Amino acid sequence: MRLKTNKRRSLTVCTWVVFTIVLLGAQFPEPAGPTLPFMIPQLQKAPSIDGNLEEWKALAFSDGAWDLDRVKASAWYQPKRNRLTLHEGEDPNSLDLKARYYMAWDRKYLYLGAEVKDNVNDVTEAKHAPKRWYYKDAIAWFLEAPLDTVAEKFGEGDHGFAFVIDTTRPDYGAWWRHGSTATNYLEEPLPVKGSDYAIVMQPTKDSPAGYVLEARIAWAATVKKGSSAWKKPKVGDRYRLMLVHCDPDGGEYGGHLLIYGQGDDDSTWTEVKLGPAKSKHL
Repeated sequence: MRLKTNKRRSLTVCTWVVFTIVLLGAQFPEPAGPTLPFMIPQLQKAPSIDGNLEEWKALAFSDGAWDLDRVKASAWYQPKRNRLTLHEGEDPNSLDLKARYYMAWDRKYLYLGAEVKDNVNDVTEAKHAPKRWYYKDAIAWFLEAPLDTVAEKFGEGDHGFAFVIDTTRPDYGAWWRHGSTATNYLEEPLPVKGSDYAIVMQPTKDSPAGYVLEARIAWAATVKKGSSAWKKPKVGDRYRLMLVHCDPDGGEYGGHLLIYGQGDDDSTWTEVKLGPAKSKHL
């Protein structure tokens, strides 16, 4: 009789343990992010580049909102590189930087977008030079196209497409860092042939310097020239990706968020694939 009672008690305890685990799991689910490699969807209709992402953002790749707390929880977090700067007089409880990023492609273009909440629009700095976009509010998409097995720092096939969040569109406002078979770290304005970008400021009470960035990169004028191995894009092509969001907030160099990578070494960037078009019903 005691054995039966003990068995019954054990079963009751086990039942409560399982129930508690299930309950906790239901209350604190793991974030459901995209699986690797990320798929960059193809667009069936080219959008207008006007600073409005509504035409295509639901059909693009995006994996939610990013801020410093989320970057800190990621595998590529490094405190010396990923940081935001709190300046004198700045409210420590105010929203500093939070953004959603979007990517898509077609046979002619790579499409890039961002919806950003920011507290200060900072586009000037004391030692200005055209290539110093990372000392200003800017977003850069780093791309290795095609993916290879050689670790490089802006060598052949590596590209950085950077956009300074300056609505006056200076000649350095859209910048192209890249490499070639012979030279690393080539710096020049983004070729205007085919490529374009738009910035629309959208300030709100909680985001006085919020904005939307929309851009397209012409494959033929940029990526095609960066690698002898590159071919016209097709579903299944494998690249590597890193995002760099610069946010100096009035101070030299200031803050950065590095997402999907750990710096200029392209071997730390995350693999992505060009995928088919998403259904409009998703």
